[in-house]
Amino acid sequence: MDNVEVFDAGVKGRGLKATRDLLAGDVVFAEPSFSAVVFDSLSTAVCHNCFRQQANLHRCVQCKFAHYCDRTCQTACWNEHKKECAAIRSSGSAPSENVRLAARMLWRIQRDTGVVSDGQLTSVDELVDHVSDLTDEDREELQIDVHKFMDFWPKNPRKPQPVEYISHIFGIIKCNAFTLSDQRGLQAVGVGLFPNLCMVNHDCWPNCTVILNHGNQSALNPALHSKRRIELRALEKVAEGVELTVSYVDFLNLSAERQRILKKQYHFNCTCKHCTEHIKDDLMMAAKEGEGSKPSAELIKQVTTASEECLEKVAKCRLQGDFHGVSCLWDFIENVLADTHLYKLRLQSTASEVLSYMHAFAEAAAYSRKTIDGYMALHHPTNAQLGMAIMRAGVTHWHAGQIEVGHELICKAYGILLITHGPNHPITQDLESMRRQTEMELKMFKQNEEVYRTMREAALKKQPAKAMAENSSTEEKIEDVSRKQ
Repeated sequence: MDNVEVFDAGVKGRGLKATRDLLAGDVVFAEPSFSAVVFDSLSTAVCHNCFRQQANLHRCVQCKFAHYCDRTCQTACWNEHKKECAAIRSSGSAPSENVRLAARMLWRIQRDTGVVSDGQLTSVDELVDHVSDLTDEDREELQIDVHKFMDFWPKNPRKPQPVEYISHIFGIIKCNAFTLSDQRGLQAVGVGLFPNLCMVNHDCWPNCTVILNHGNQSALNPALHSKRRIELRALEKVAEGVELTVSYVDFLNLSAERQRILKKQYHFNCTCKHCTEHIKDDLMMAAKEGEGSKPSAELIKQVTTASEECLEKVAKCRLQGDFHGVSCLWDFIENVLADTHLYKLRLQSTASEVLSYMHAFAEAAAYSRKTIDGYMALHHPTNAQLGMAIMRAGVTHWHAGQIEVGHELICKAYGILLITHGPNHPITQDLESMRRQTEMELKMFKQNEEVYRTMREAALKKQPAKAMAENSSTEEKIEDVSRKQ
């Protein structure tokens, strides 16, 4: 942990600060999970070792609950799964992810104590639990989890587990657990505890971000395998001595809403600059201004209410595969709300996603372009969510045949994700492949647009090579263009 040190952050408690100057994209530190589990709903679709989504996973023959990519992943996970496996067989079924995570944490503490390496800056037991700050409803849920844990935990009259200590473990999970995504970063698949990461305090406009590196289990020599781990990466230049921060919540909420979420989930009042000064709140609720005119407050209120209802209808239509049921409301919203308004952005993002699914790529591209323009006005310039949104917009424009805009957006997204994810992350590598492909197609487009359009239409229609050859020797033209690159 050469890049950080623990310091007293005042009312925020302990924090981490940089011990040297950092550049955007630098890995501040990497940390394997102390314990981690796959979500219940994805227990058969995600490897319980590397947390990659895979088809045809291998099931543990003993407990029949845990699933793995192959024997390599199963062997690597055995230390974590061994006692869990026996407990599942004894109880007859696997409990919820919270109970499984608490059990894995306790088994790890018993096996290795609460500090598992010289690089761990704090013991698990020293992490805050905020049990005393829980609402009655949350305390009731915690007690239910504790009861289920006691049913699942192997009985040992000589070493009974105190209820207070188990409550402490569940409190730590509630306040400190980190959501883990799949290898493409597109879906949350599990939850884990990372003690060093727990010491990084929140800021709504942070100077760092966190990504999951799933490790490498493909080498023939097990000694060369690497564990899954989080990476704390700098989003910008960070001077020596400056506190390192990450965002615990989505920035695309009004400051009051972010503060409410943080207070409820993490039990502190956010006093960051963006919250205290309500920075960008005005943009997030802005009305569209025309030539010398502005919608009335009453009209804005009506449209805001309609937008909330529209978002609910869109969610239902997405489930039913029919977006047209709410499209009639769009003009009403478009003419009143600014392009940075939160409700408008959420509707545009959903519309682009659904239209892409329906292969209406031209319409989807128009929505996606408006969405990322709004995002860029609101987000930190190297925000990972912004990078992912720009990537999706680039792909949508590419599919719509708008290769120039598509390539430009994919390149922009690649520049952001190089900082947030690094060059070796699967998402970045996929994006680099797309960048090379769109660059090649853009060269074809500029040299002979007709050939490019013909090639693209044939690819979309999956025409056979014979049909392509009949169209004015198109294949030869494409090969000629390719040789000139």
